[in-house]
Amino acid sequence: MYHQIAGRKLGRTTDHKEAMLRNLVTSLIIHERIETTEAKAKELRKLADRMITLGKKGDLASVRRAMKSVRTKEALGKLFNEIAPRFTERNGGYTRVIKYRNRKGDGATTAIIEWVEAGAPAKAPSAAVEPAEEKQS
Repeated sequence: MYHQIAGRKLGRTTDHKEAMLRNLVTSLIIHERIETTEAKAKELRKLADRMITLGKKGDLASVRRAMKSVRTKEALGKLFNEIAPRFTERNGGYTRVIKYRNRKGDGATTAIIEWVEAGAPAKAPSAAVEPAEEKQS
């Protein structure tokens, strides 16, 4: 029976799936935006949000727990020093999944997954410009 089994299988063994998700979360931390299949992105979202939560705590136990999933020391440092501090005021929902296109080779639906704060557009100067003062003679 298939009771109380959370998550997608993604057509892989459990060990392969866990290794793939660890590689994806490391790539997301390093590049801050990656393109993958929609199912993988939705599954990655859970792990990525958990890493941000650990990064916000910042204690030694959190670093050690994050080391289980993050593959490189550079990515681990970036997670705790750059990415997690962006989300101090946010209580969840750290990633965004955007449906992108169908892959040419096999027609798989792809998606872009990125950090919410990184994808926010910079505020452009307002369109309303003060009128120039007229000179009175």
